[in-house]
Amino acid sequence: MQDLFDTRISPMLIAENVDCFADEAYFYEIKWDGERCVAFLDPEGGAELRNKRNIRILPKVPELLGIHRQVSARCILDGELVCIVDGKPDFSVIQRRSLLADKYKIELEAKRHPAVFIAFDCLYYDGQDLTMRPLTERREYLRQAVADSERLAVSRVYGADQAMELFQVTQAQGLEGIVAKRKDSLYFQGKRTKTWLKMKHLMDDDFVICGYIDKGDHLTSIVLGQYREKKLVYKGHVTLGVSGEAFAEVRSQPARVSLPFADPVPAGHGNEKAVWLEPRLVCTVEFMHRTKNGGMRQPVFKGLRWDKVPLECTEQSENQ
Repeated sequence: MQDLFDTRISPMLIAENVDCFADEAYFYEIKWDGERCVAFLDPEGGAELRNKRNIRILPKVPELLGIHRQVSARCILDGELVCIVDGKPDFSVIQRRSLLADKYKIELEAKRHPAVFIAFDCLYYDGQDLTMRPLTERREYLRQAVADSERLAVSRVYGADQAMELFQVTQAQGLEGIVAKRKDSLYFQGKRTKTWLKMKHLMDDDFVICGYIDKGDHLTSIVLGQYREKKLVYKGHVTLGVSGEAFAEVRSQPARVSLPFADPVPAGHGNEKAVWLEPRLVCTVEFMHRTKNGGMRQPVFKGLRWDKVPLECTEQSENQ
């Protein structure tokens, strides 16, 4: 039988986003906003990090080359690769790092925003496959395996009596949310499980619908805008299915030849194929948080708003 350490690991995935709850059958921990990775660590043989697509990612984070020295035995850890900026994880920074190819630029980023691997599960320890053991036992092996440092750390777990407070604190600090995991949960590779549940904090804001881009596969990308001192400015896109009433309403709006925005739109993103519309409709979009360039992380179209006029959609919305 092949040793688990010599195989490809597909991380177990979370199936549902739910409202916050407290239950003694669960552990609770912070949901780290980074890149999911599996770490293969051998204290004598080195380290390897693979993302969900099984791509070796250690060359992108050379500052983690020595994390195998922080484990007590050969182990496989599931966790999140994050970059902490201004005291909290910044997904855009780790995402940008994963796209870099120039070794010099990678080293500069490693010094500027060093990454840390935050481990939350132990799948293998010292020759033992732990995937069919309960999470409580896997967590014990995790603590036994890892000596915390600036580059490798173990995600802290909280009890049900702290769940609601943890949810509120993460919201106040602008973090993504929390995760609840059944203490008796087993680890099924590549499967979406309901024994792990995420509770995300969502923001929402209102935007003017300024156009749409046909993406194929029964999807369209709605081009969004907001007003800045009575000038309409570009605010990115949100995906919408083409079969619903909302899209039928969007397509029924009068088209225009020229841009509805005061300034040119960014190149790419399909903007050159956009059908521009008269800015008359308003919609609500939910998202995780705003990016540094003013965009939205994981935007979701929630519906049209008939009680609001376009000029009310300003950059400094009260919903922020």
